[in-house]
Amino acid sequence: MKTPWTARDIPSQQGRRAVITGANSGIGFHTALELARHGAEVILPARTEAKAQDAVDRIRAEVPDAKLFAETLDLSDQSSIRAFAARIIERFPGESLDLLINNAGAIFPTREVTVDGFERQFATNYLGPFTLTALLLPSIKPQLGSRIVTVVGSLSKYGKIAFDNLQSERRYSTMQACAQSKLAVLIFTLELQRRLTAAHSPVLCTAAHPGYALTNIQASGEATSSIPTRLMMKLMQPLSQDAHHGALPTLFAAVSSTAQPGIYYGPDGFFETKGNPTAVKVPSAAKDQAVTARLWEQSEHLTGTNFAYLEDLQKSDVPSFQTV
Repeated sequence: MKTPWTARDIPSQQGRRAVITGANSGIGFHTALELARHGAEVILPARTEAKAQDAVDRIRAEVPDAKLFAETLDLSDQSSIRAFAARIIERFPGESLDLLINNAGAIFPTREVTVDGFERQFATNYLGPFTLTALLLPSIKPQLGSRIVTVVGSLSKYGKIAFDNLQSERRYSTMQACAQSKLAVLIFTLELQRRLTAAHSPVLCTAAHPGYALTNIQASGEATSSIPTRLMMKLMQPLSQDAHHGALPTLFAAVSSTAQPGIYYGPDGFFETKGNPTAVKVPSAAKDQAVTARLWEQSEHLTGTNFAYLEDLQKSDVPSFQTV
């Protein structure tokens, strides 16, 4: 029987710097806590300064000497993303990041529109991480061990990229919109790894999902106001796991020496709802290259962001590659 991978298996993170979005609660908080416990310097952005500072205080209560930086970031707001990235680049210039963990996500019971005119769930769960990753990618150290991890969510397997309803302009369903945004960010993660490989970059890009983890989203009822869905969530509780265990696939993808590029990690239990971290099946919808190309093109157009950095690397005669 395979020995379960736990937080005790995290190697020393001394000298490493991580950015973790949505680290003030749930999966993100426990990811930040464990990385800090093992010596990493962690940048914790949240939507408000108070929420970020509260996370810092709670981590320091368990890890008094933790190296933490509270920051503000609203992933649904492109100007907030750009301002955050600019502050990080100014404060930590050059190739200064070891880990970028795109963890933050949200579910909204009704359709909302952001200041940029985007549907809020699509903006937060997909367009935000797309832009943030593009802006911070040049700051990630081009060496073995550097990683980009995206927390996807098991709903991705039920998603479909509906280009005629990409931002729920025609119709809105909470779960369909969530599933589409989670599938989109998984497609992005896989395509980013393909492009990193083509550019001869040693940066590893992986995805993870926490299974059915009980976090503040379920507790607060953010997910939906639908009575049938609330009933289903209640019935699912015996198959759930807490946020600490839900963070393990993300941590495995972020630090395990056996994690592989472009692999999707989740729990190994019944229907991937809980269990030990393992490689899980990538939904077939995430492998459609025509959909991938069209989604990437539309994402660049919508956000005004591109990955020219990778194109420049690919054209370079000498790949940017270091060993540690």
